[in-house]
Amino acid sequence: MPPRRKPVSSEQTVASPKPNSGEFLAPFLHYLEAECGMAENSRKAYRGDLEQFLAWMETTHPIPLQRVDLVFLGEYLQHLHDRGLKASSIARHLVSLKMFFRYLVLEGVLLESVVELLNSPKLWLHLPHVLSPEMVNRLLAAPSAEDRFPLRDRAFLGLLYATGCRVSEIADLKLRDVHLAENFCRCVGKGNKERLVSLNPVAISALEKYLSQERPELVFKRDTEHLLVSRTGRGLTRVMLWGLVKKYAQRIGASDQVSPHTLRHSFATHMLAGGAEIRALQELLGHASIATTQIYTHVEHSRLKAIHAKCHPRG
Repeated sequence: MPPRRKPVSSEQTVASPKPNSGEFLAPFLHYLEAECGMAENSRKAYRGDLEQFLAWMETTHPIPLQRVDLVFLGEYLQHLHDRGLKASSIARHLVSLKMFFRYLVLEGVLLESVVELLNSPKLWLHLPHVLSPEMVNRLLAAPSAEDRFPLRDRAFLGLLYATGCRVSEIADLKLRDVHLAENFCRCVGKGNKERLVSLNPVAISALEKYLSQERPELVFKRDTEHLLVSRTGRGLTRVMLWGLVKKYAQRIGASDQVSPHTLRHSFATHMLAGGAEIRALQELLGHASIATTQIYTHVEHSRLKAIHAKCHPRG
């Protein structure tokens, strides 16, 4: 990290008319990894957002970071809006800026963060796409003898729905993380936070068949700890797993919106429908804030409203 600098207020005159504000980006990303424990994908998102901000700043408003004010930030948000970004994307950019400016205050580069005075754009509540239990069953049974590795693919889909894990968490699973006799597996989520998630009989059965019949042939002599492996014995990537979900969703005639996260949404919604408490669901999903989990109460309420409208005599 760069040495701590003496804070400069926005009223002070700064000599350099075109400062290299990007010098703080690399240390900030290191801070996110080393001190915040942020995952690589999240760091990439922050880096992309901030590179866009710094490039725009360098091109149109070459001023020191200490002189960034609300008018300046308002112009940048308008710039993002003019590019056609959705409110959710603009809100994400704003979160990246807030984290960056908080870091600059922490390092003594700024006295205070003016970004904190901005509110996120008003976001419409987008309910996640959810599969019915019947469609989930069809998806889990979709891999067949015509596929190259049906046992592996069934194990993957079963894991995804049984645990509600993110696809990146499934991709990172090692053999040592899965405990079939005890009906659970250990996964590492955002911020390197560990949690234990239960396995249901369907997932356990699929995993047992894969581990005893297919995986030994896939790994052959390769020494790999990854649970899910490719034909070369290497661990399946998040992109590969995403492609498998798309493949089987298309096979059963599901919406093209179906993705690995759809099974996570379906898991959460079906758990609530079965009587799970919101706090327990928060732990299972690995959400840092219960506010994130509460969107599923809206999904379940929407389902109940649809049932009421369909079944009530005066619906």
